[in-house]
Amino acid sequence: MFAPYRRLFAAKGALGFTATGFLARLALSMSGVGTVVMIAAVRHSYALAGAVGGAALAATLVTIPLLGRLVDRYGQARTAIPAALWSSLMSAALVVCLATDAPTWTLFVTNVLSATAPNVGGMARARWAELYGDDDRMHVANSFEQVLDELCFVLGPVVVVALATGVAPEAGRVAPLVLTLAGTVLFCLQRGTEPPVRPADPSAGRSPLANRGLQVMIAVFLFTGSLFGSLEVVTIAFTDSLGHKSAAGVVLALQAVGSALSGLLFGLLTLRGSGPTRFLLGVGGMALLMLPLTLATGMASLVPLMFIAGMATSPTMITGMGLVQELIPRARINEGMTLAVTGLLGGSSLGSTLAGWAVERFGAGSGYWLPVGAAALALLTAVTGLGRLRATLAPAAAAPLAADNAGVRQRS
Repeated sequence: MFAPYRRLFAAKGALGFTATGFLARLALSMSGVGTVVMIAAVRHSYALAGAVGGAALAATLVTIPLLGRLVDRYGQARTAIPAALWSSLMSAALVVCLATDAPTWTLFVTNVLSATAPNVGGMARARWAELYGDDDRMHVANSFEQVLDELCFVLGPVVVVALATGVAPEAGRVAPLVLTLAGTVLFCLQRGTEPPVRPADPSAGRSPLANRGLQVMIAVFLFTGSLFGSLEVVTIAFTDSLGHKSAAGVVLALQAVGSALSGLLFGLLTLRGSGPTRFLLGVGGMALLMLPLTLATGMASLVPLMFIAGMATSPTMITGMGLVQELIPRARINEGMTLAVTGLLGGSSLGSTLAGWAVERFGAGSGYWLPVGAAALALLTAVTGLGRLRATLAPAAAAPLAADNAGVRQRS
């Protein structure tokens, strides 16, 4: 049944970059939660914790696309290792500032400066694209990558909360800074699968950000990220209000478990219909399955509802990342994917900040209306942008066929 996933690793080096990159990706899922838990425990303010965490995510609106462009221009290893080193140093400075009771502004500055952790997930997807290109195995590879992302978000919050409550509040933030550096260096040492640096395509002209289809994807991802960011902070606050603060990581992991299982099965399906239509259905499914969370009144109801809420996430993200890869030329694939991730992280910053404010003002019990609202806005954006997305994809799909026909005429 899972033979398509086994065949992915027939390529030499595939297992190596997947295993090593997992460490850095796990760190990404831990950093945000670790920051919120650490600051809330030490400074006793979810509003401050959400604002500090949100500020760092907002900084990625600049750093992540820039890093993606530098990766395309200079290669993964030459860009990612220095970026990971700087991120780890600034994360350590954040922990020191909090531990020494430094002024609040130092928490914002150090956390913002730590926002240079490279997008290892995007670099891994670029390696799969280099290995399999337009092959059908790319659907399986994208599904596998999304399952790995969800697995990270299963393990990350659990590990962070366990470290923060069982060792020290700062431990949940120290662990990801170590994993960021170690995982990125080990990943970049897998040189055999690193995509070559390609010269810029003169015909591509403008930045990927000028692509009208990608603009739609980024807008949808912005609201999707707001869903994720608000869901994280609200769940931490809600479980705390119920007297089960140490269970926050497990509850958050349930949403990721539901997403990972659905993504694993989605990768085995033979796709039918157009990508934009499947993406629209996925976003609609996320909005529908998020709504029951507003009915949660305690742990007994929250646990199954969080699992159900995650069931549409992976299929939506798998389809979305596949569309991004179709929209962007191979020479700019890292920049294009990091722009999409920027939309997610920028939205997560906004959602995290709004959730921290809403929880303190209105209470944790009403907080789940924030992710529901974000999901509704994502669906509205997908509906209104569907025509533009289809129009942009049509010439992109025709380009490889035209190139093949030109090659046939040349050989004749």
